[in-house]
Amino acid sequence: MKNESNKPQTTWDYTSLAAHYDRRADYSDDAIDKIIALTKPPSNLPIADVGAGTAKLTKLLLARGYEVRAVEPNDAMRSFGIKNTEGQNVTWSVGTGEETGLPSDSFGLVTFGSSFNVTDRLRTLSEVQRLLVSRGWFACMWNHRDLNDPIQAKVEGIIQAAIPAYDYGTRRQDQTAVIRESGLFDEPVTIEGTTTNTLPAEDYIDAWRSHATLQRQAGDAFAEVVASIERALEGMDMVSVPYTTRVWCAQLAE
Repeated sequence: MKNESNKPQTTWDYTSLAAHYDRRADYSDDAIDKIIALTKPPSNLPIADVGAGTAKLTKLLLARGYEVRAVEPNDAMRSFGIKNTEGQNVTWSVGTGEETGLPSDSFGLVTFGSSFNVTDRLRTLSEVQRLLVSRGWFACMWNHRDLNDPIQAKVEGIIQAAIPAYDYGTRRQDQTAVIRESGLFDEPVTIEGTTTNTLPAEDYIDAWRSHATLQRQAGDAFAEVVASIERALEGMDMVSVPYTTRVWCAQLAE
């Protein structure tokens, strides 16, 4: 494993969240398998995973036998990612979605796991075009909590009470329109897969301490919102959290 460095940065600062990020749910294995089946990344080319964070998606790609170029602008997140993928076929570097620092025409698949929403998406899609070989693929994805689940409904009520105008932003939006707007790709394909994250209640609460969207909108109230979630789950040893992994894939146009 290599670690390469340059210095572009994003306006989203995950430094204080990095230590908690590994508590978050993994992406659905079924969804990842569907991505691979659709995009058929050439085995002789690496996959670029941009905004790789602590390697949540990177690890799943490595487990399927691919070499990965993992790009992450935040030093703290990247350090956890390097540790989580030690000894594996991955090279880590500093970069953003808009300026990855990766070589042109070198990848059959470029992925964004919970990171496309924190970029200038049109600029990022232009950068993806530069990275991809002819007819290569772009994929972006997020884990969306099932807000109808009783525990999630309770947590959602706490968030809405503290932040009445709370907005999940582009991470819960359909990405089809912006991909079409770029004019660079064929019609996007959507993929879904479900997963359930069963973990100790204290780890679930810790995962909320990595939630950048909540932190940004809660501001100084962030710690109290997390404390309210902790109080709501008092007495619970384990929680099972259902998610849907939602993916948008698009093939580079001819």
